[in-house]
Amino acid sequence: MNRILLYLVIGVIALLPLMPFTPAFWVTHLNYVGLASLVVLGLVLLTGVSGLTSFGQAAFVGIGAYTTAWFTTAMAGSPWLALIIALAITFLAAYAIGALTLRLSGHYLPLGTIAWGLSLYYLFGNMQFLGQHDGIAGIQPLEIFGISLASGRNIYYLIWACVLLGLWGTRNLLDSRPGRAIRALKSGQAMAESFGVNTARYKIIVFVYAALLACLSGWIYAHMQRAVSPSPFGLNYGIEYLFMAVVGGASSVWGAVIGAGLILTLKDQLQNVLPAIFGTQYNFELIVFGVLMVLVLQYAREGVWPILAHWWEILTGGSRGERRREPPPKAAVLPQRPRPETGKVVLEVEAIRKEFGGLVAVNDISFTLRAGEIMGLIGPNGAGKSTTFNLITGVLEPTSGLVRFQGERLDKLPAREISRLGVGRTFQHVQLLPTMTVLENVALGAHLRRNVGVVAASLHADRRIEAELLHEAAVQLERVGLGDYLYEQAGNLALGQQRILEIARALAADPVLLLLDEPAAGLRYKEKQELAAVLNQLRAEGMSILLVEHDMDFVMKLTDHLVVMDFGTKIAEGTPEYVQAHPAVLEAYLGGIDDDIEIEPAPGEQPGGPQPGVAPAGALEGGGA
Repeated sequence: MNRILLYLVIGVIALLPLMPFTPAFWVTHLNYVGLASLVVLGLVLLTGVSGLTSFGQAAFVGIGAYTTAWFTTAMAGSPWLALIIALAITFLAAYAIGALTLRLSGHYLPLGTIAWGLSLYYLFGNMQFLGQHDGIAGIQPLEIFGISLASGRNIYYLIWACVLLGLWGTRNLLDSRPGRAIRALKSGQAMAESFGVNTARYKIIVFVYAALLACLSGWIYAHMQRAVSPSPFGLNYGIEYLFMAVVGGASSVWGAVIGAGLILTLKDQLQNVLPAIFGTQYNFELIVFGVLMVLVLQYAREGVWPILAHWWEILTGGSRGERRREPPPKAAVLPQRPRPETGKVVLEVEAIRKEFGGLVAVNDISFTLRAGEIMGLIGPNGAGKSTTFNLITGVLEPTSGLVRFQGERLDKLPAREISRLGVGRTFQHVQLLPTMTVLENVALGAHLRRNVGVVAASLHADRRIEAELLHEAAVQLERVGLGDYLYEQAGNLALGQQRILEIARALAADPVLLLLDEPAAGLRYKEKQELAAVLNQLRAEGMSILLVEHDMDFVMKLTDHLVVMDFGTKIAEGTPEYVQAHPAVLEAYLGGIDDDIEIEPAPGEQPGGPQPGVAPAGALEGGGA
């Protein structure tokens, strides 16, 4: 968001209670908006960004409120110590609940959050030492440096200071190394795992993060109300918090404030306006509120905040300015892996097989790839090439056989561990994060080359490391010819450019072995030439490349060695010249061969069977297969 708008918002928040014409009612109302914003901010990260739906956040508000209520009344303890205890209890509870609940997927996940949310709600109402359904009263107000925060105007500043700090910390987190991993949880988990992201760990991190924000809100709420009871921590409030996130803009941190303010203000004002119009004998508030919310969701499906942000960009020209930003400043070069000696065996695939029920997708394939070599894996559609890629990179587990990379077995390792060893890849169907910039997508590829914790990222203490990651991403984008698109959203690029972007992301991982799945698909002739030049340069640097491609002209001019597959089986292997004339290859591609013309067998292949024919001129060149 534009800094001018940010400063304007902060100024209004700071000055509003000081203005003599601001009624006490509106100050109190803004206090509730601020408390709700803290909870919804966690839901923005959990649900909007990560795609993990939770209806139980109100229960974590209750943990914060009840912990400080009991500790400050029954134990006469300090409310500030109570905050630390409440956060610790919430951390442990959220970690345990998240470790169990987040294993669920689909509709089971929200149902699971409803279950534990209800469990905690009824726990609050049935524990005798928590006052059961009567709750706990007589909670002391907060004091800071001897100043009592008993009045609404005084505690207002504490609430909104926490909200602004939460917004700042969450925005910092999202713009960091762990933040890019978190943003991949919603639509790119398989891709993220292939670049070393532990998605299960990051799911628990965002779950705990959201719970801690809710706990902080509950702690302040208890000292503002001076009493707690179970009713504000039930399932209906959990649904309302989620509704606020959706209406405000579930993928934007400022959407938390907009959503909380809009929902609470509408609810309050409808209770004042509608009785004056229809009379007190009728209750139309929920009906009108429901109609208004349906209209909001119909015409602002991404929430209200993205619309406001778009208007602001039009007014200030902010979007155009973002795209014209200078590249990231130069930074220290990230450490690189040593390259094996040219000619040394890098990848060994031995009799690898994959069965899906009764279907054999890959049938005992074997081949060897050496350092500084480009090998092509070709064959008609459905031959099993991409499945072979997925077996090598850990996306799929083989039924039998083994895969070795520099002497280490890969076939039993998950994708993120294979990436850690130095294997990078692209995908047959482009897997990018379309709402992230081109630069950020590539920086995700360098995830394993630096380590940054969530706390350091939230406090923006990762400036040096973040500069190194972004500089590396910019270097790789410049290398593949996308240096002019650093701040463009990845989803706005043409398909061919998106494929090149995937290559830059894979290069940012500093791989020893690079697997490219149809890298030239969608590229124009000149772009293919530029891609071939990049791949030749990588080969000269000692990188090993295994590629799947349908453009035979591109493959034949680039590769050192070819493996041809058909119906999951290897039917030929050798140099491009040999493969072009192999009878089984001609049969697979063209449906027939000329039996009257002979060729010499490739080195290491025994003659036998039908005599091979010579491919017609250009038969395997320049076209898809």
